[in-house]
Amino acid sequence: MRRFDESPFEVVAEGLEYPESPVACLDGSVIVAEVKGGRLTRVRADGSKATVATTGGSPNGAAFGPDGKLYVCNSGGFVWIPVGPLWITGPQPPDYQGGSIQRVDVATGAVETVYTTFPATDPVTKQPMALPLKGPDDLVFDDAGGCWFTDWGKSRPRDRDVTGVYYARTDGSSIREAIFPLDSPNGIALSPDGRRLYVAETYTRRVRGWDLQAPGVIAKNPRTLDGSFLLTAALPGQAILDSMKVDAEGNVWVAAMLPNGADPRSNGGLAIVSPKGELLQFLQIDVGSPTPLPSNLCFGGEDRRTVFVTCGASGRLVKLRSSVAGLPPAFGGAAA
Repeated sequence: MRRFDESPFEVVAEGLEYPESPVACLDGSVIVAEVKGGRLTRVRADGSKATVATTGGSPNGAAFGPDGKLYVCNSGGFVWIPVGPLWITGPQPPDYQGGSIQRVDVATGAVETVYTTFPATDPVTKQPMALPLKGPDDLVFDDAGGCWFTDWGKSRPRDRDVTGVYYARTDGSSIREAIFPLDSPNGIALSPDGRRLYVAETYTRRVRGWDLQAPGVIAKNPRTLDGSFLLTAALPGQAILDSMKVDAEGNVWVAAMLPNGADPRSNGGLAIVSPKGELLQFLQIDVGSPTPLPSNLCFGGEDRRTVFVTCGASGRLVKLRSSVAGLPPAFGGAAA
């Protein structure tokens, strides 16, 4: 079987407050969202850190848009649960005020809110209404400048939200629900040709795909009730899924954590799945205690073969070298 790793994982930085969504920049640094810290942080190659912007709430997914600004999914906060040296996300917090899509100027740190609601139609009265975003989680831009994003929702002691996938314009002029309902939609990515959308569902442990007939337009699979294609339902152990990226060959790299159930001492890793649904390799992340719990990844470096992985609960950013380059994002990162 082909191997995708060319080096062991090594720690780049520690002490981050639940890092998520690494974004590789042109100067070699990586911007991460500190979910627990409510801020974006730049991590340089020597491990030093500097605050880029304070977003409040809980910033999750992040990606540069066509205007050079960094767009952020803000899920509105969590109750944080300590488990030894780790921090685990809990239910919706008492001070929760809703989720949003934010726009950040990385040069100045200025933060704007672009979307907090989306338009819908009341199923009974057929009247238009606005529904709130609950917990936007991850996003990806297409070549047309549109933004696909997932809403993971929020959990409460006896219930959790049913949510979906949305497509929006960065100027605030258009947002619409493209896929509904989904169970805990988390990571989201596009194929190299931009004609298939991938979504990872956390608790069902599935990666699903939808063909696209145009930017922002789903072409449903007529052979399934929900119009999707099931990419994979079998991953190592019983790992739940977080965010994902796609490499230049079209393989899906998805962060998988807790392979032994609710045991935070078990190492998670990256599951690499082919476009046909074959599990190609599972890269276990073992960099010593506390155990890494991977939340997201990106490809960086001049050749895009350095894989940066955020390990949310343990507060680490780690990396390894890959034999295949990552798919370049639709829009590049800031130089500094």
